[in-house]
Amino acid sequence: MRTIPVEDFNRIEEIIISCKICHVGMVDQSGIPYVLPMNFGYKEGVIYLHSAQEGSSISILEFNPNICITFCTDTKLLWQNEEVACSYRMNCESAICHGKVVFEEDFDEKVKALNIIMSQYSSREFSYSDPSVNNVKIWKVNIDKYSAKVFGAPGKKPSIFTSK
Repeated sequence: MRTIPVEDFNRIEEIIISCKICHVGMVDQSGIPYVLPMNFGYKEGVIYLHSAQEGSSISILEFNPNICITFCTDTKLLWQNEEVACSYRMNCESAICHGKVVFEEDFDEKVKALNIIMSQYSSREFSYSDPSVNNVKIWKVNIDKYSAKVFGAPGKKPSIFTSK
């Protein structure tokens, strides 16, 4: 089974939008990686995240705003030969995005960002109280660099797509 790079940005956007969670990686002052699973919103090359106003991630990002965000679609176990361990593979698509976090402080922009995040999970419209908006930290990440791959693409022989 093969791993195939995805070159088309529209397809990469489809992978991102199809996901329900992302993993956000950053590096602290000691060079230690720190990775968080997070909810997100995506619109026009920008990833929006939200968190509490303070915490480990905020301290890290104030020192180093560079982040890596990964996305992975639902996985499906497949194999070419059920008896051969090396023929097993997860079938999925993934995207990796790099950028710098900018914290959005403008009230109206924070509301727009929250709406983008919520549109990832619901078609409903929401309203937010002033304290809710004021107490949330909005992360805005313009994607500087991206890549994507399809894992477990069929090889020359037909694969058996199944899961246990």
